[in-house]
Amino acid sequence: MTKPAGQLAFDELGTPLRATTFVVFDLETTGVSDEDTVTEIGAVKICGGEVVGEFATLVDPGRGIPPEIVSLTGITNAMVYAAPRLDAVLPAFLEFAAGAVLVAHNAGFDTNFIRKACLRHGYRWPRPTVVCTVRLARRVLTRDEAPSCRLSALAELLQARTKPTHRALADARATVDVFHSLLERVGSVGVQSLEELLDYIPEVTPEQRRKRTLAAELPNEPGVYLFRGPSDEVLYVGTATDLKRRVRQYFTASETRRRLREMVALATRVDHVTCAHPLEAQVRELRLLSSHKPAYNRRSKNPKQAWWVTLTDEAFPRLSLVRLPRDGALGPFRSRGLAEDAMVALQDATGLRPCTVRIPAQRAQARPCALAELDRCAAPCAGRQSVVEYSPSVGAFSALVAGRRLDPLRRLESRLVAHAEAQRYEQAGLDRDRMRVLVRTLDRGQRLASLAAVPELIAARPDGAGGWQFAVVRHGRLASAGVARRGVRPMPVVDALAASAETVLPEPGPLRGAPAEEVGVVLRWLDRPGTRMVRCSQPWTEPALAAASWRGWLTRADAALERLEVSR
Repeated sequence: MTKPAGQLAFDELGTPLRATTFVVFDLETTGVSDEDTVTEIGAVKICGGEVVGEFATLVDPGRGIPPEIVSLTGITNAMVYAAPRLDAVLPAFLEFAAGAVLVAHNAGFDTNFIRKACLRHGYRWPRPTVVCTVRLARRVLTRDEAPSCRLSALAELLQARTKPTHRALADARATVDVFHSLLERVGSVGVQSLEELLDYIPEVTPEQRRKRTLAAELPNEPGVYLFRGPSDEVLYVGTATDLKRRVRQYFTASETRRRLREMVALATRVDHVTCAHPLEAQVRELRLLSSHKPAYNRRSKNPKQAWWVTLTDEAFPRLSLVRLPRDGALGPFRSRGLAEDAMVALQDATGLRPCTVRIPAQRAQARPCALAELDRCAAPCAGRQSVVEYSPSVGAFSALVAGRRLDPLRRLESRLVAHAEAQRYEQAGLDRDRMRVLVRTLDRGQRLASLAAVPELIAARPDGAGGWQFAVVRHGRLASAGVARRGVRPMPVVDALAASAETVLPEPGPLRGAPAEEVGVVLRWLDRPGTRMVRCSQPWTEPALAAASWRGWLTRADAALERLEVSR
């Protein structure tokens, strides 16, 4: 019997609602603007209709709670005085909610607060599936039955066991009762899986529904997927740990991005490349984005074309910004502005001239500029400095980038402290920001260059099922990837991967010609806890005087910057 077009087959029904773990949560905040923050988090974890855990904590917002909020929630400044700050609470909440579907009443408000807090405090936002009980209620209940979808009104209508009180845990418990009642209603119309629930919420477009069969032939394996348009052009490229599950999400209400809905309407098929593990998928995605430049990938419109700072080839070298790095260059920088900030810091740290005029090796007789009067340049253009006298500045830059010297950074720090002690706070702030860019780029550049210098490196990671994931890396590029499942001898697999790996010929430049993004992706995979070195053609080392020793300074500078932003 042929199933109707667009109808899911039995094995495609997805995750049953009874087997789905939901975390129903609620926040209390100091207000509703972007400047406000959280005062309380309450969450209830449920699965199969049963409560399996609860999470509740007050949060010190780091500021006074407005009187109208105290009146509404009952949370006073005295109650949160000894409570943990949000940056300490976030990891525990994210761990509690890991792998679950988030549910909230007016979910956009609560998830937006958590997402921005993650960005502000340096935690990765996992982009979980989210269900909003307001939207679900408006889909399930008629206006006559529920004129208002406020939580208190729905709790009374649906006879929730817990009454909402504008306290986070109580409101989360009330939302659980409301959510269960709404699920009973949608179950009577055939909604039995998470995917069907998301599809049932009305914001899914007819184009999305009609095209969900495009995912029918995809495997449940990691890889890269390519949406193709009417002329076989690549519209969008993405990665997934489960290709079928991820692509099917584009045809449900969980996909809310207008641009990608437009892309789905244009798509005629979905191609895929199965990968051995997520690292290979990430690298293939980068290469496909570079090759196809898909119209609906934001990175295609804003490609990460790195900038580099290098020395010019002349008698009195100066710093110059280039796109194509040469040996000894500093980078990569994400933008020209960041590279220019680092250039100013380097000029102050090393004594390299900031002017752009070409100076002859002998008998220079130009008129000194204002920078010479400000002691920011020794005026080699006027013959006040010889090539030999200027050469220590050139050597300081080269040694700093190579990780052989750190005194230029100490010089910048002393200058910053002097400006702060002289109460020249604006200049001290500029110096700090420029120095942050320089230290961060030095650290990252030295680590990337160290990896790119290794002709061949083979590493392994546990796959979580008793097997191993392998990566053959040559000069920073992923040359081969594979797996040894549980029970398979790993070393013959390693030998086969090395024998069949891509040949990589090094090119000039700190990264030996490898794209900075790819080297960065590979380095992050290698840095993850649990990764093991199988073999290496030469020692993988970093410079003894690398900028990594200044990470503590970076942490303090970032904290100072965050305090300044909060005070504003």
